[in-house]
Amino acid sequence: MTEEERTDPTPKSYRPIDAKGFRESIARGWGPVDRSITVPAGLAEAAAEHRRKLSAALPGRRIALAAGRAPVRSNDTDYEFRADSDFVWLTGCQAEGAVLVLSADGDATLYLRETAGPEEADFFANARDGELWIGPVPGLKDWSDALQIACRPIEELPSAVRGAVPYMLSVPGVEPMLDALVQTSPYDGNSLRQTLAELRRIKDDWELDQLREAVAASVLAFGDVARELPEAIRGGGERWLQGTFDRRARTAGNGVGYASIVAAGKHAPVLHWVRNDGAVNEGDVILLDAGVETRTLYTADVTRTFPATGEYTAAQRQVHDLVHKAQLAALGAVKAGAPYRAFQYEAMVVLAEGLRDWGILDTSIDELLGPDGQQHRRFIVCGTGHYIGLDVHDCDAARPETYFAGDIEAGMALAVEPGLYFHPNDETVPPELRGIGIRIEDNVVVHADRLEILTEALPITTDGLEAWTRQHLNGQ
Repeated sequence: MTEEERTDPTPKSYRPIDAKGFRESIARGWGPVDRSITVPAGLAEAAAEHRRKLSAALPGRRIALAAGRAPVRSNDTDYEFRADSDFVWLTGCQAEGAVLVLSADGDATLYLRETAGPEEADFFANARDGELWIGPVPGLKDWSDALQIACRPIEELPSAVRGAVPYMLSVPGVEPMLDALVQTSPYDGNSLRQTLAELRRIKDDWELDQLREAVAASVLAFGDVARELPEAIRGGGERWLQGTFDRRARTAGNGVGYASIVAAGKHAPVLHWVRNDGAVNEGDVILLDAGVETRTLYTADVTRTFPATGEYTAAQRQVHDLVHKAQLAALGAVKAGAPYRAFQYEAMVVLAEGLRDWGILDTSIDELLGPDGQQHRRFIVCGTGHYIGLDVHDCDAARPETYFAGDIEAGMALAVEPGLYFHPNDETVPPELRGIGIRIEDNVVVHADRLEILTEALPITTDGLEAWTRQHLNGQ
């Protein structure tokens, strides 16, 4: 530093990356770091079998899928990264920016960003990915050891996907770098998503265990929420209950599997009330639709509607009892070999008959359930079920004939969720019913000879939910 620089009163700012002393200092003196990855038993084997199924379904095709990248939330802050579900199903990997390439022979290679060491600028200058900023980052060997798959630097991806014949199947819009490299058509991308969705409809034993874990954690989180009802009534409101569920989801798993619905009182009829910014009052019912996502990204999707102070009003009980009856009818129709639409039809019969008995509808049941009727759907405009798995609405890219127009098969995991929703400004219903929304949602697994109800630890009757709520209000 010159004398002039020492005596200049203007403060100077120097970039460490340009300073030789800093670069020499930062590059040395670092001890070993544990970058190992712990994955659940069976994950690598399950992913390998999933890759085998995909290669068998699309023989002789080269395939590339990407994990994706975290979307920008605002300016230089991102949302938390969540890997693409199809990519996770095939790899078990959750590394941002990773790409899987399957050769025409089914050989798999995972392309990832190698960890930047202290001698590289990214180690200290990259606030998004550098270890000095975000902590230890697994490298290629760490991922390979954990997942039992060949891993190569992402810089080698262009040579791995080079060549126009045969065209490579990929899904556009997930990873810009892959989009720029791969010659594919929108049809190919949709076809690949469709094939994967139809393969993922049938869960293997490892996947079912992940769903059981997700449901078990969700049941605990529902109990946590019930214990916090007094605090919510005192002023914490729906947000307090949302935070309570989210805390359990974050500690027991990866987080919530979707935006939690915590709908108290007049918000309960709103199907996707995810604002969760309302008050909780005595006399309200709480419609809680939430699920824990495991660290392997399988999610539960559970709903119960329970009284804030442990007792339903007469009108709330009336509606809940009808929805409960519909739920039993729906569950009874979920069996291997039955049409997928059967359980929705059975639930709708019960609900339509109930609404007609109450005098809310004066149309015949045949007309209500016919193609030109459907007046009862004013009060349940949504469906009554869907697949669950890596996505809360799993396998949506499947063809209709393999989903809602197909049959139920052993190995399917479903959410079954009839409900009734009377909005507070709906003048077609009696005043005492306005503002009541009730949903019961169970998660089930179809076996060849039985139905496994994963959510059976949570009651679904009015008496059972009153007792369950009071038990938790008493701190049990």
